[in-house]
Formats: sequence, C-alpha cells, structure tokens
Amino acid sequence: MARILTGIQSSGRPHLGNILGAIIPAIKLSEQTGNQSLFFIADLHSLTTIKEPDVLKENTDAVAAAWLAFGFDTDKNIFYRQSRIPEVTEFTWYLNCFTPYPMLTNAHSFKDKSNRLSDVNAGLFTYPVLMAADILMYDANFVPVGKDQIQHLEMTRDIGGAINHHFGEVLVIPEALLDESVMIIPGTDGQKMSKSYGNTIDIFQKDKALRKNIMSVITDSTPLEAPKDPDTCHVFALYKLLGTEEQVAEMRSNYLQGNYGYGHAKQALFELIKEKYASQRETFVYYMENRTELNRKLEEGEAKAREIGHQVLQRLKKTLGYVLK
Repeated sequence: MARILTGIQSSGRPHLGNILGAIIPAIKLSEQTGNQSLFFIADLHSLTTIKEPDVLKENTDAVAAAWLAFGFDTDKNIFYRQSRIPEVTEFTWYLNCFTPYPMLTNAHSFKDKSNRLSDVNAGLFTYPVLMAADILMYDANFVPVGKDQIQHLEMTRDIGGAINHHFGEVLVIPEALLDESVMIIPGTDGQKMSKSYGNTIDIFQKDKALRKNIMSVITDSTPLEAPKDPDTCHVFALYKLLGTEEQVAEMRSNYLQGNYGYGHAKQALFELIKEKYASQRETFVYYMENRTELNRKLEEGEAKAREIGHQVLQRLKKTLGYVLK
C-alpha cells in the first residue's frame, strides 16, 4: 500500500484557488485503490506568522471543515492536526542535527525574507526541517508537490538520506508526485488567487458576502451593448473552470453577441458557485457550527497518526542510541 502525505497550511479559510488546485485533486488521489492518505493541518508552521490564538484556531477549524465538506474519507485515511502529534517536534530536533546550515540559508522560505532579517524567527529558519519531520516520521512514500515546493521535498530527501548514509536504511525516503496539470486559478484581479494578494473568493461565505466578493472581480470598461472578448475577461476565466461545456459555450456566445454586461456575467458566476457547491457549503457550515463533531473527526485521525509516528520515532531513537536495543 502506498502512503501519500499532504500538509495543508492553516493560514486562513480555504479559498476557491485552494479548492480547485489542492483540495479536490488530493481527495481524488486518496480515492485511488491501494493508496492511504495522511492529510495534516500544518498549524505549527502557521505559528511562524500568526501569533493570535483565536485566529489560529479558527483557521485550523475552517481548513478541517473544508476538507471534510469536499468528502475526504477519514475512515479509510488519516486526518490530523500537526500540533496534536508532539512527537514531531522531538523528531525535528534529531533531523536538525543532520541538517547543514547552508542548506537552510538557501531555502526559499528563508531567502524570501533574508533582506529583512528582523522578520525572520527561528521557526521560519528551520521551517524545512519541521517539514521534513512531518514527512519522514510517517514513512510516507509519496508527497504531492507543486513546482514551488520541490526544493523543500528535495531537502527532506537530503536530510533523510544523510541519516541513512550514516546508519543504514532507517528512514523511508519519499518521492515527489509532481502534477504538471496543476491549475493556476485567477483571483479577482486576474493574478494567481492568493491570500497574500487579497484577491481570493471564499465560497463558504453567506450568499450576500459571496455575491459582493464576486462582484469585485475586475473587468474593463466595455459598454453593455458592445461585444466582449471572453478570453481576456477574469470573470469568464473563472466561469470556464467551473461550468459545464454547455454553460461555458452559452456564456461565450453572450459575450460575443453583445448586450450582455459584466454584471450579468458576475451574477451567473455567483449562481453557478451556489449551485455547484451547495452541499459542500452546507457541510462546511455544519462542521463550523458543530465543533465537537469536527474535533472528534480530527482526534480519531490523530490517534492513528501518533501510532505510526511513535513507531518511526522509536526506530530513529534506537538507531541514535537513545533507546536501549
């Protein structure tokens, strides 16, 4: 059985880009015969930037609710909060002692802020080592990554490889699952949808807020009566990702014929999202209003994850001489 591991940041509520680019593809992968998926919420990583307890907890719960809303099977797979597996921090220390300083200074997570060292805390600097522990402590065979994450997985492989080179085959070295078809989801301003750009669409908002969010998509000033180019319009780009072939063809025809305003297109996008994700939005609200049930789902996964992680940790400790053989 192949074990697939994915970490999910808890830096905010999942937006449409997260759903189309990460959540849905990962869940489809978990449904393939012969795979077991470990999906964890990286709430320890989030502490490098988020220091408000209420915000951190709300984000963590929202991420969990979103993945459950889209049908992640927690009976077949394992779903857990990183912070509830204390063994991972001990594991990180052992990996730290095999991680060369130049490797960390070359990490994107550090280099991006290296010109503002006052903004770099030790957690951010050693971020790749905690990420390596997240992977190596569960004997993961495969890790789905985007192109921007390849470096961190290579660092994981290098750290694990250094231990194996010194002691023998102690750790499972993971392979990257690189999906070349990963979609770039446009935000409300046409750039890649990202919380850092402030251009996201949150499908889990109440209808009024969601409609306002969609109405903020930037368009040009072409008059209502004039034909419009669907291939340069951010609204159409989003609609094309979500609609059926017939729906997309109809909207394209409306654009080209004229007398169809961007307000009409935005309203159609709003209605499509409401219809397409009606059950997921309802399930998300259910879990956010029933946190006890949400916690129960996570705690069940955390018990399973700790069992796996403890075994691998003990194997490493025994190798290092911290456990009597």
